[in-house]
Amino acid sequence: MQKYPMTVEGENALQVELKELKTVQRPAVIKDIALAREHGDLKENAEYHAAREQQGFIEGRIQDIEGKLSTSQIIDVKTIPYTGKVFFGTTVTIINLDTDATVTYRIVGDDEADIKKSRISISSPIARALIGKEEGDVVVVRVPAGDVEYEIDNVEHI
Repeated sequence: MQKYPMTVEGENALQVELKELKTVQRPAVIKDIALAREHGDLKENAEYHAAREQQGFIEGRIQDIEGKLSTSQIIDVKTIPYTGKVFFGTTVTIINLDTDATVTYRIVGDDEADIKKSRISISSPIARALIGKEEGDVVVVRVPAGDVEYEIDNVEHI
């Protein structure tokens, strides 16, 4: 079975969500279903159907998280010696050589990626181009609009 990389923070976030689903949301929806059943005819009971639908979402998310955790390889970046190179878990500041725009990303696992938080997936084209490079290196990233050149300005091992 293939293992997928995940940071310690990503694992912790999934564990917290899983605990919330199992200990708070699942019992609450079971209670809602029981309460809706008391109202009589289930065929026309909107509360019952809504609660059952919510239960389906919760159970699906629980299975999804458990599956992700079972196939993940937790990588604690703090235990890896800093070499100055870009690798999983590092934070990289890059400069677009065409526009001089500067952007900072942290390279994380697929399930942790969130562009709003400046976290990109290890399997993204930018991350794949950056892996193994050092400060000052120029990388070319293939995007649908063509090739874009970036210079690595800073690599942080956090």
